[in-house]
Amino acid sequence: MPSFKDIQDAHERIRPFIHRTSVLSNASLNKLSGAELFFKCENFQKAGSFKIRGATNTVLQLTQEELDRGIVTASSGNHGAALSMAVSNRGGKTTVVMPNNTPKMKVDNVERNGGKIVWCEPAQESREKVLKELLAETGAVLVHPYNDDRIIAGQGTAAKELLEDHLDLDMIVSPVSGGGLLSGTLCSAKEMNPDIKVYGAEPAEADDAYRSLQLGEIQANETTNTICDGLRAQIGTIPFPIIKEKVDGIITVSEEEIIDAMGMIWERMKIIVEPSSSVTLAAVLKDKEVFTGKKVGLILSGGNVDLDHLPW
Repeated sequence: MPSFKDIQDAHERIRPFIHRTSVLSNASLNKLSGAELFFKCENFQKAGSFKIRGATNTVLQLTQEELDRGIVTASSGNHGAALSMAVSNRGGKTTVVMPNNTPKMKVDNVERNGGKIVWCEPAQESREKVLKELLAETGAVLVHPYNDDRIIAGQGTAAKELLEDHLDLDMIVSPVSGGGLLSGTLCSAKEMNPDIKVYGAEPAEADDAYRSLQLGEIQANETTNTICDGLRAQIGTIPFPIIKEKVDGIITVSEEEIIDAMGMIWERMKIIVEPSSSVTLAAVLKDKEVFTGKKVGLILSGGNVDLDHLPW
């Protein structure tokens, strides 16, 4: 489990390579939710998502020999683009295993940042098979999107910034998929404010984190039929124990609730977020009684959305 010192060190390491993203509020959404909401806008981040934080923290700690072997990962888009950018910044090459149903915008983002794509089927088993074969063929170095303490420490810097700006928050809501962002958020937030409550938000159509928490051990996704293409991953073996120990709950939301929340953010805040970001607002609006009267930080994890295929 990364210590808060690890997160502080990560923040200093990556500072020249990331944006310190804005924290926005919206009176209309405050009124609707009955809470005071503070949106940490990682949709404004380099490569379009929070993923650049963990990717950069990890890549900067690789040896030159590791970099020269080439870097490989599997990603639904955001980690692949962020890792490609971070590796390109050091003059290396990245290969990204991606599902063949990935939105074109995320494919373009990987390629624009210097990544080479190898396709797999949109299933965890296919992703792992293709990745394993690629690693065996090339001898490249794997940088996992979430099952890595260096990644988790980097992702924890988003909540660190949020609480540096608003230390009096009562709660933070983070998306959860593989668990890198949520576990990093927990490691930051619980250290900076031991009284703060931290919740994960997850699509009901890919609710392995919720069921894993309920049963106390990792459960496989029964479906990944969600518009949140960034939240289809299986929760990781490294993030899960952190989440199990520290999280105050995971809230699952329906596809309709996710799309409605996304539309509200676009319409009322005038910013572009992807569905994987809007799960946090959807969770607050679904369980209003939990958040009423509280100061709540919501992490908007990214803004890489295909403008030709919007859900409304």
